[in-house]
Amino acid sequence: MGLTKKETEQFFDLGYVVKEGVYTHEDLQPLRDGLTGAIQEKCDELTAEGKLDRDFSEASFDSRLAKLLKHNPEAADAVLAAIWSGRFHGPGMLKALRHEPLIDCIEDLIGPEIVATSIYRVRPKVPNYPRGEVPWHQDAGYSMSHCYDHLMITCWIPLVDATKENGCLWVVPKVQDEGIIRHYTGGHGGFLEIAPEEVPDGAVLVEMSAGSVLLMTGMTPHASFENRTDQVRWSIDLRYQDASVPSNLDEVPEDYSPERDPVTMACFPGEAYFVIQDPNHPETEMKDPEEFRELRSGWDRKRVQQPARAWTPLGERGISG
Repeated sequence: MGLTKKETEQFFDLGYVVKEGVYTHEDLQPLRDGLTGAIQEKCDELTAEGKLDRDFSEASFDSRLAKLLKHNPEAADAVLAAIWSGRFHGPGMLKALRHEPLIDCIEDLIGPEIVATSIYRVRPKVPNYPRGEVPWHQDAGYSMSHCYDHLMITCWIPLVDATKENGCLWVVPKVQDEGIIRHYTGGHGGFLEIAPEEVPDGAVLVEMSAGSVLLMTGMTPHASFENRTDQVRWSIDLRYQDASVPSNLDEVPEDYSPERDPVTMACFPGEAYFVIQDPNHPETEMKDPEEFRELRSGWDRKRVQQPARAWTPLGERGISG
């Protein structure tokens, strides 16, 4: 597939581009099935513990968690915690990460040597869930400061059609080259957040069909707001970089001691990186789902804490930390 010349130019000019039809419904089904299995596994565990009396297994993928949250908020929170963010390493995830039409697009932006950054996320935006909204931020705001000058690409992929009503993304174009904006801890849902008065002007709504991909730079401000429907707005976000960007390839969690100089660390040190494509060394590519699960789960069990930092001004609109 790949990006056209116009799409590539838009990415670097606006800081984002939408590529339609990267994943078909059939491409996404293994991921939906894997997530359904993970939800059922957690529901079975809660049922055995006497914490859940109905798991809504008969409901659709798009509505099940909404029904569960309404019926039993505590159980729904436990189910969400089991799959939220980068905790799901099950069937379909590696396949989604290695999806050839998407990798073709990434290669057009950063070249043939492609590493998956440690942070990929599953995003079930459940109606009326307190942590459902994600405030304005730049993904680079979560990275180590020595990585601000590196290009990292976020790919936001809705598993269902994403609309204004169910909480699609908003982005601010044409500010990605202005550097990092000051972020604050303790934002909505515990996220990092750009203060409302410091969000750049010009935000645009990005409604998308399921299987399309929104490609953004790590410096592109974006947010998503309330889901006002009765269905779950499912999405995933995957992140990629070239081989020159700091990572923890060939490292183990034990390499991250409190005494280690942060500048020697991966951009996102808390989770495992892995090689997606390397034409010169294809044997290093992560292709085996079980090896992938073991790698990611091993880092989860010994989760590396990113060094604490105080967000302080650097120039008119910058931070250091």
